Amino acid sequence: MSGDSGRLERLDAQAARRWALATRSAFAAHRAEMDDLNVFPVPDGDTGTNLFITLDSALVAARSTQVPSRGPGYEVAGTLGGDAAALARATLLAARGNSGVILSQLVRGLSEVIAESATSGAGGAQGADDRDGLDGPALARAVRRASDRAYASVTRPVEGTILTVAAAAADAAEHTAATGADLSCVAHACLSAARSALAATTAQLPALERAGVVDAGGLGYVLVLEALELVIAGEPVGDRLPADPAHLSPAALRAAAHPGGDGLGHGAGIEPGAAAYEVMYLLSGSDDEAVARLRARLDALGDCVLVVGGGDLWNVHVHVHDVGAAIQAGIEAGRPHRIAVTHFGDQQRARTSLSPRGPVAVVACAAGIGLAEVFSAAGALPVFSGPGRRASAGQLLDAIRTAGSRCVIVLPNEPDTVLAADAAATAAAESGLEVHVVRSLSAVQGIAALAVFEPTAGGRNNLIAMAGAAAATRYGAVTVASKDTVTSAGTCRRGDIVGAIDGEVVVVGQDLAVVGAQVAAKLLAAGGELLTVINGAGSAPEVAAVVAAAAREGRRDLEVAIIDGGQVTYRLLLGVE
Repeated sequence: MSGDSGRLERLDAQAARRWALATRSAFAAHRAEMDDLNVFPVPDGDTGTNLFITLDSALVAARSTQVPSRGPGYEVAGTLGGDAAALARATLLAARGNSGVILSQLVRGLSEVIAESATSGAGGAQGADDRDGLDGPALARAVRRASDRAYASVTRPVEGTILTVAAAAADAAEHTAATGADLSCVAHACLSAARSALAATTAQLPALERAGVVDAGGLGYVLVLEALELVIAGEPVGDRLPADPAHLSPAALRAAAHPGGDGLGHGAGIEPGAAAYEVMYLLSGSDDEAVARLRARLDALGDCVLVVGGGDLWNVHVHVHDVGAAIQAGIEAGRPHRIAVTHFGDQQRARTSLSPRGPVAVVACAAGIGLAEVFSAAGALPVFSGPGRRASAGQLLDAIRTAGSRCVIVLPNEPDTVLAADAAATAAAESGLEVHVVRSLSAVQGIAALAVFEPTAGGRNNLIAMAGAAAATRYGAVTVASKDTVTSAGTCRRGDIVGAIDGEVVVVGQDLAVVGAQVAAKLLAAGGELLTVINGAGSAPEVAAVVAAAAREGRRDLEVAIIDGGQVTYRLLLGVE
């Protein structure tokens, strides 16, 4: 709906589609710039690529769930609420990297407020958003919800990131909307505040300050708001999507379009002291606050608590001794129905023969062919994921579903895939699977975790053992710098060899083997029994041998394992247990 000036007075379904397409175009134009803002001098910065592929893939998947109209591109016959809900789910499944997952939560927050506006507008009539769209105050609520959802998606939020930029935009939107401002003014206030917050990120994080850059994810959010202002101002934007995007796998498309699962049930086996019953039910007539209390109550009653869903329908799962208390907690939170209670002892025999992979399976991310072979030999299902081609939540979900077990443990094996793994685990839980994510932040931690994996053991025992093994493994990496920058170890020039521990540069040098040996020495300074050296593509076998020989000097009891990983970005990956 437009005013006399040509500016939109309300954001309707058609305008929202144009906003999504304008954002996609902005991501495409600035993806290299966002990738280059990576402060670590290694070519693994792919924030821009992850944002672009996430949104591009989500638009294609969301369009496939709609009934097309006569219009071109993404101009389909639909409602604002329906389009937003479809895009929110598709974005979650398409999410790549932490930035992509945070983007999916921003979209989810917007979608939720749009849905609420649809039911509360025009006397509560369904579809009110389709006639009137969102005005300034509704946009402010949507931007705030988006920020809240983004913060909630991160276990330990860090200021000076996209989260900070989103919060600043939400603050400005609420303040402006409170004055009675229209849609255009609220959107402009959002953008101005986001730009200021983005500029301030340089001083908020030491790594950004040393490099003299802003946060890449924060820039991505500014682009989202710039696209919104263009649409509201009536500026032309692209209106077509690629007909057959090669980067989106058929499996990911199927997962986005058909999110069904394989029924209820979880891993086999009764562990000592474990709860005797599995209680599952659907919950209606509840809200977020009541569900939060329910989740806390169930956590006190038992374990393996999963409460997922939203709106007026939630799926509840818990392992308990007291079945009545678990159901009573549901009654206090809403209306439980389709209640299912299973005694584990009655089904132990059937479940142990459920899958050829056993009661518990593992999905492991691998950045190279050699690593994939190592993970496969250890009994895991490998999924390729590396800088520039990180696995999406949908790809991980597809692997979880095909792993062949009711209980699946996921090893992301790098920091920027953890949130995608969490998103996949949440989506899998909706279809009755029990999925756990071990915070393995490097391939060496993934290898350590798999070393203690017992296929016939229960999910809880494996999770505890594998998480402990990963956490007990210190990790480092060596590679070639892709640009000039200032690091915590001094100035680094393009082409230098850089060594890092836990993601922080600790050595800058000229020789791959020498830097590798220095990183190994620093890792071993706190002690250790086993050093793992993973050779990457472009690193000769003798390099790992030199690192191993240097590490053994003065450490006769040190064991060294050398693996040909084949990963492209990192010439060497090192781990000490």
